[in-house]
Amino acid sequence: MFTIFTPSFADEADTNAQNLSVKEVVARLDPERIAGTMFHEGAADSRIAVRPHTKLLQWRARGNTGRTLWEILTRTPDVYFFPREGPIDTMFLSLRRTLRLNTSVVSYVVSGGLASGSYAPARVRHIREADTVIANNSYLSDLVKQKFGREAATIYDGTDSRYFFPPAARSETSDHVIVLYAGSMRPYKRVPLVVQSAARHPQVHFRIAGVGEEEKVCQKLSAQLKCGNVEFLGHLTPAQLGEEMRRADVFFFPSILEGHPQVLAQAAASGLPSVAMNIYRPDYVTSGTTGFLAQSDDELREKLDLLIQRPDLRRSMGEAARLHSQKFNWDDIARQWQQVFEQAVAKRRRR
Repeated sequence: MFTIFTPSFADEADTNAQNLSVKEVVARLDPERIAGTMFHEGAADSRIAVRPHTKLLQWRARGNTGRTLWEILTRTPDVYFFPREGPIDTMFLSLRRTLRLNTSVVSYVVSGGLASGSYAPARVRHIREADTVIANNSYLSDLVKQKFGREAATIYDGTDSRYFFPPAARSETSDHVIVLYAGSMRPYKRVPLVVQSAARHPQVHFRIAGVGEEEKVCQKLSAQLKCGNVEFLGHLTPAQLGEEMRRADVFFFPSILEGHPQVLAQAAASGLPSVAMNIYRPDYVTSGTTGFLAQSDDELREKLDLLIQRPDLRRSMGEAARLHSQKFNWDDIARQWQQVFEQAVAKRRRR
């Protein structure tokens, strides 16, 4: 048996994309082969809480760095998985060098900005100092090789079939079409484009799920443009988001800065065709088959218009998206991660 520490949260209610991914992986690792340690604030995911040889560290208002480092030094893990950008990660990497800890660091590259050179110094350090680097889509793997000379295999994030699956049937007409956006409401997500699209299609219902600093901006824009066809849904749980995706006909995602957004995989698993930007080259969308990846804002609007107008295209692309989503099965993905951990431990122990 070997041990893994990850600075990720096991909370059932935590919907952060990175924590969701780690929870799905940890919940599926062989409990007889791997012991794990994670954080939690509230009630943990029941699948993780009942795992043998799994330790959950309580995250408190203060003192977490010291307590966590003491835990690591007294129970040195074989693998430190998915370092983040906080003081715990910085201090651990420093201690690993100073004390020559025999812990393998497995970094997971999931964030956008690598192409433009806007990566945070901590993320760069994690790539350079890791024993193993994995990226969550093929474009990021290529960028890691180009910019750092590091080989990075690709392991995708999956979709949770408990929440994301197709409806029994969708509308076959152009009446009562629903366009859904889901994600945070930060400037780079460009949610105002969703509102502007609603102004161009007053007969179509636009539903916006998410919260963030641009929420009031979008609400004000919606009022200015007299968009009675826009509804702001706020924060949704995975179960609620799955229900919204089954109600929708098109998933519209105009963001220009991403790693590999899970929401596109969730839309595909729900049988939704997506319209997104190609700038971050998401593998979750096969352009022209499961949806469209636009090169410009003009093309983004054009492809959205096309799907709104063509129920037959929505149907064929939605079915293709559902089939494509089967590549992103969490059980298969967890097996890939277990192999990565086993190989990383074996390689470190040979040193």
